[in-house]
Amino acid sequence: MGRDIIGPMVSMDSKLEAAVGAKSAKALAGAFDLHTVGDLVRYFPRRYAERGELTNIAGLEIGEHATVMARVQSFNERRMRNKPGWISEVVITDGSRTLDCTFFNQRHHKRTLKPGISALFAGKVSRFRNKLQLTNPDYQLLDEDNDDDAAVEKFTGLIPVYPAAATIQSWQIAKCVVQALEMLDDIEDPMPDELRTRRGLANYDDAIRRIHTATEWPGVQAARERLKWDEAMAVQLALAQRRHRVLERPAPECARRDDGLRAAFDKRLPFTLTAGQQEVGEMVAADLERAHPMNRLLQGEVGSGKTIVALRAMLQVVDAGRQAALLAPTEVLAAQHARSLRNMLGDLAMAGELGAADEATRITLLTGSLPAAQRKQALLDVVSGAAGIVVGTHALIQDTVQFADLGFVVVDEQHRFGVEQRDALRTRAGENTSPHVLVMTATPIPRTVAMTVYGDLETSSLRELPAGRSPISTTVVPAAEKPSWVDRTWQRIREEVAAGHQAYVVCPRIGDAEGEEGPPSEGDDGRRPPLAVVDVAEMLAEGPLRGLRLAILHGRLPADDKDAVMRAFAAGELDVLVATTVVEVGVDVPNSTAMVIMDADRFGVSQLHQLRGRVGRGSAAGVCLLVTEALGGTATRERLDAVASTVDGFELARVDLEMRREGDILGATQSGTRSALRLLSLLRDEDVIGEAREEARELVARSPDLAEFPGLAVMVASFVTESRAEYLEKA
Repeated sequence: MGRDIIGPMVSMDSKLEAAVGAKSAKALAGAFDLHTVGDLVRYFPRRYAERGELTNIAGLEIGEHATVMARVQSFNERRMRNKPGWISEVVITDGSRTLDCTFFNQRHHKRTLKPGISALFAGKVSRFRNKLQLTNPDYQLLDEDNDDDAAVEKFTGLIPVYPAAATIQSWQIAKCVVQALEMLDDIEDPMPDELRTRRGLANYDDAIRRIHTATEWPGVQAARERLKWDEAMAVQLALAQRRHRVLERPAPECARRDDGLRAAFDKRLPFTLTAGQQEVGEMVAADLERAHPMNRLLQGEVGSGKTIVALRAMLQVVDAGRQAALLAPTEVLAAQHARSLRNMLGDLAMAGELGAADEATRITLLTGSLPAAQRKQALLDVVSGAAGIVVGTHALIQDTVQFADLGFVVVDEQHRFGVEQRDALRTRAGENTSPHVLVMTATPIPRTVAMTVYGDLETSSLRELPAGRSPISTTVVPAAEKPSWVDRTWQRIREEVAAGHQAYVVCPRIGDAEGEEGPPSEGDDGRRPPLAVVDVAEMLAEGPLRGLRLAILHGRLPADDKDAVMRAFAAGELDVLVATTVVEVGVDVPNSTAMVIMDADRFGVSQLHQLRGRVGRGSAAGVCLLVTEALGGTATRERLDAVASTVDGFELARVDLEMRREGDILGATQSGTRSALRLLSLLRDEDVIGEAREEARELVARSPDLAEFPGLAVMVASFVTESRAEYLEKA
């Protein structure tokens, strides 16, 4: 691709100052953590605006820094009421929706922002009187006679729109990119020529330049396709190397027995296993018999029977003379798992006790808050091998926990744990062996996410709908627009309690100052702090739910108190449980029919689906009310409406993926860092991901350390170090 070269050349590793100057380099570093020329030219446009086509205003988020191309509809100015000065009120439109832009004491805009003018507007989206607005936005005119900015001039057809910030706007980033590309030397291609030719991909240098400067869509598409392949290959190569390393260590062979614990348990089952449970159970049993470690992901809806599959596998391991560990994300869930397993096994879990079955083993619970004496005994049971099954939280990962012979690890609710934690449990098996691993989730995972985020695992699914589950109706309660609906919400809870049922009220925060990450204060997005369990419980007890039996539950309560609250709620001694997301998984109270989720917009789609799964578990229908101040027309409300529209977790998993904002795909928003994937879509690029997975498997089989492919080795290293936790730990 031809270009004029003026001045000294720079490389991908050159400091940004050399290409864009100190002032711009400082702004780019502060806003986006971009420090080298390579960082900048790999900071791809979020989208492209085409001259004459306006940006869709619907879907803007409160608190985001947005860049929209819109037309000025009206310009009005008036004096401020309570202090001297002027307010300029500009209404811009995309042709169907409008957005308010407000300027304070900046009357000069009247000369440029005339009705009919088109411009790029950039600023932070806020809310005023239940309408979205931009306050004092920056803007760049786009009319033909405007030549204020050289960067905009260069884009005669397509205008790249970059993720921007208050300190540097999209058009300023575009100008920096153009400067850098004009000085940038030819970029070496990390992809082997043979692979690139076989897949029909553009060369890397051409792709990097075209994605920023192409004036027509075919050029953009060719560039994006090539750069998506780089991202897919980097991730799949890292995962292929990981699979190779894991398989290098042997695992204990755990053969099935006809006269052991598992056979005894199967004979006692009061029901017939579903076809899915039998099929997945057979896969897991066969994996356990091999000398290579099983690494399998088991996904299935709430109530689909994952626990039975896991228990039968654990019993097979105990039959082979080894131990099994079940890792749960919270103490509440760990204690419930331990109780549930003991109840299912009966005298088969009473080893060393009066009345134990001949084949019996022992189930030991180990959590961080156990009293000293109980913890000492639990550790002794684990290290001596007296406990065939050990259930616990992250406390199981601590170095002080030593297993006699750990052969199998079950990780419940995989999305709560990372690869590092899973690896830590693997080391508990001994220096030269690796236990078999089964990770479970009730959050359905689209195939492309499974291939990418959990690409080191084989995936199995239980798709049967839970037997005997009652229907759940879900309604969004728009608190800002219809406050009377909130009053009706609490009336609805009273009606459920009057009918003999129970309810949950879920809040995003605990609320007592001790242990909070910070004082409750207004966030950067201008919203009030999230509602807290302590405050909401007090408000309800003194107000709309006065006279009902209320209790609170959250992760910082002492273990005995948590257990007592859960037992009382399960026994029907409480009417309403006000809790954090500790009730998200594993809590099973069939008499609970109603759930109110406060500040529902603060939770993700999958989390809302999980929470909702706590109700409707008995014979009576369930109701879930999503209370939110999110305004209609925003992406947040669209997300909540999607949850209300279906109870199919697999469908919601796809919806969730569709609605993720760019950079979120692999959890970067939660961690506050940039995502390793900037172009690859886990929703639309299934073919690319699958093909890259095949190529990566062959390349790693040929050269496990990629010594034969130094360009790919460098590419993998840069992706792994930049965002390893994001793309390996969370979906």
